[in-house]
Amino acid sequence: MYDDIDNMYREVILDLYRHPLNKKVLADFDVEQREYNSLCGDDITVQIKFDKKGTVLDIGHHGTGCAISQAAASLVTEEIKGKDKETIRQLDNSFVYNLLGFEPIYTRQKCATLGLGAVQKSLIL
Repeated sequence: MYDDIDNMYREVILDLYRHPLNKKVLADFDVEQREYNSLCGDDITVQIKFDKKGTVLDIGHHGTGCAISQAAASLVTEEIKGKDKETIRQLDNSFVYNLLGFEPIYTRQKCATLGLGAVQKSLIL
């Protein structure tokens, strides 16, 4: 049973790696933030366009990295569309793990949360 679940999650991760959501460069954005994981080389930049109320209108991410970092960035960017800045600031690592459907092993947690970190740091600027 666990092998079936592991295989399903691997397939979801690989599918998002091959066909990412919101992997694009925005022509018009309000904030941009790059995050780099020096331990493995994952490199993600997010760009966000807000409406006048501070709600995410559009978001894009681009960069390179492992399948987990790219899949998580896809899921995070898709999920925060339509959310306001305060809601986004309150998200934590468990938000990413829930989107992925599992908590990565310790050495891959930074990979999984790099996109969320970039989004949240962009809100500080």
